[in-house]
Amino acid sequence: MSLSPVSRAALTAVLAAPLGWGVMAAAAAAQTVAAPQDPATLDDVIVTGAPFGISARATTIATTVIDEETLATAPAASLGDLVASLPGMRSTDFAPGASRPVIRGLSGPRVQVLTNGIGLIDASSVSPDHQVATDPAEANRIEIVRGPATLAYGGTAIGGVVNVLDNRIPTEMPDGVDGLVSAQTSSVDDGWSASGRATFGLGPLAINIDGVKKEAEDYDIPAPAISQRLTDAEGIARGPGGTQPNSFSELESWGVGASWIGSRGFLGASYKDLSSTYGTVAEPDVFIQLEQTREDVRGELRFDGGPFRKLTGSYGHADYTHTEFEGPGNPGTVFQSDGQEARVDLVQQNRNGWNGAVGVQALSRTFEAIGAEAFVPSSDIEEAGIYTVQRLDRAGWGLEGGLRYDRRTVTATPLSGGSEIERDFGNWSGSAAAFIRPSSNLFLGLSLAHNERAPSEVELFADGLHVATGVYERGDVTLDNETVNTLEGTLHYTAGRFRGDLHVYASKYDGFIDERDTGAVFVDGGESFPIFQFVQTGAEFRGFEAEGEYDLWTSGDRSLSLEGAADFVDAETDLGPAARIPPYSVTGRLNWTSTPFDASLEVRHVGEQDELAAGELGTDGYTMVNLSGSWRPFADRAVTLFAEGHNLTDEEAREHVSFLKDIAPLPGRNLRVGVSYRF
Repeated sequence: MSLSPVSRAALTAVLAAPLGWGVMAAAAAAQTVAAPQDPATLDDVIVTGAPFGISARATTIATTVIDEETLATAPAASLGDLVASLPGMRSTDFAPGASRPVIRGLSGPRVQVLTNGIGLIDASSVSPDHQVATDPAEANRIEIVRGPATLAYGGTAIGGVVNVLDNRIPTEMPDGVDGLVSAQTSSVDDGWSASGRATFGLGPLAINIDGVKKEAEDYDIPAPAISQRLTDAEGIARGPGGTQPNSFSELESWGVGASWIGSRGFLGASYKDLSSTYGTVAEPDVFIQLEQTREDVRGELRFDGGPFRKLTGSYGHADYTHTEFEGPGNPGTVFQSDGQEARVDLVQQNRNGWNGAVGVQALSRTFEAIGAEAFVPSSDIEEAGIYTVQRLDRAGWGLEGGLRYDRRTVTATPLSGGSEIERDFGNWSGSAAAFIRPSSNLFLGLSLAHNERAPSEVELFADGLHVATGVYERGDVTLDNETVNTLEGTLHYTAGRFRGDLHVYASKYDGFIDERDTGAVFVDGGESFPIFQFVQTGAEFRGFEAEGEYDLWTSGDRSLSLEGAADFVDAETDLGPAARIPPYSVTGRLNWTSTPFDASLEVRHVGEQDELAAGELGTDGYTMVNLSGSWRPFADRAVTLFAEGHNLTDEEAREHVSFLKDIAPLPGRNLRVGVSYRF
């Protein structure tokens, strides 16, 4: 694949940077210079979207962090299912093996899933039955940014970012051997999983090894697979229920990495191999095998003085293959993605409360779809972007702002034939925010963001039966950029025993790319499928996310607290309600914490959804009750025994944003037990 001049120049600059780090860092190693103080020792610092880091209690953008302690005892779920109950989040819930995050009702190409700030270079955004090529068990931290204020990552992050951070390339020398092993089993799917990672020093090198293995059978369901609403609408028999057909999943991943670490920086590389097999649920005999190998290089060089504090750079290359089997030994459609992405960031020195960064990013990717059911043609994608984000933080007030320009080129030959088509898009995005601190316990922020997104290869060139979604999809090569203006208000409040966060937003789209039923049908083998067309229209999204925590009682290391969370999103287009928008949710949680034992009782209610796009069925509300606990029997807290009872009342629940909601409810009652050991 040939690179455009813009992409070639940007990618060359980005890839060349690590070659210089080794020389500069080697010279720096001879000097004894103390590393700058880690801001994380002062507060929980968010690095996704702001390379210089911002305290979670002082950011104007909506963020959520899942830390290493939580991940060590988290369910053996895919990424989308893991984050689905967080404020503003849902899951595509296509199958246990294929579940991608949904942020504020947006999914697919509008939500960027990253690994250590670099794209996954997979095909998970092409179709909801495509698995995300990373697993939460690989991570030691997951950062989520909700909303479009993500200038560091371009237009594909117009809805938000989920950044999976791992320690495969160590950034600091461990004290001896540092690691974690964890294992668990679950009753609802006869599943089990085991994972482990270890980092150790070898001279000036820090070495990391890690691995994940998990298997699950078809999961139990509390009601027939077919919903009552689908039965009423189309007369389809509900069936006996019991288990969800073809919902099994298996995954194996391993990786190794090493870093040379000096007094002023590090330079490292890693390799990862991931393989997965899972049932599609949508069809009784179709399963998918996914393979991805990935190589990464990452480094950092800190400066003593001058305008910049540090230089960071990342490079990733991935080779991805997704094969759909129509029964054992009968491979069908194959999706392949081979590409590389790189970025370099220069982080400015803190000058009297003024922080900032400038960066460049480039991507070159080849996507291929091969087989009778390929609904989108093979294509070449090239991207290059440059951006800056700035923040001025005074004692009682502050300002934020940023600007980004992207160039994206998509080239493909339509499935219907004809000559090759090349579409070029230039996108400008910018944001501005102001915040005040009327008192030490109150933070108020207001932000305005303008973002532009180029159409994806599916939106431009799709032309075929998409079996996973049950429709014939037709793209439009004349689509233009999608633009959105978002106004968001932020509140962080702490007073005595209470802590709370509130985010209220309104987004207005021009050229919102939507997929709509044309009213025509496509007949294949005597079966009829509706024809859907990608079109552009106006749209408005509005909603909020709220979280609060109150300490009911505290004595020494023991405490009892009450947590609450709620979210809501409403989305209307000029053609009517947007499709698959999640209903409101409300969650209450009673937490007990102490040195040896933690426990939590959670009640989560998800409302009914009756604001529907054409051809969409409504979804009943549901309430789930969950109980969890963890016990640390030894004084050093190294060993944790944990257990969870999920959906204790065996409630029938369906995820409205899922294409399969009317043929696949969420799992029934589940008992999960496990153990983790930190060393």
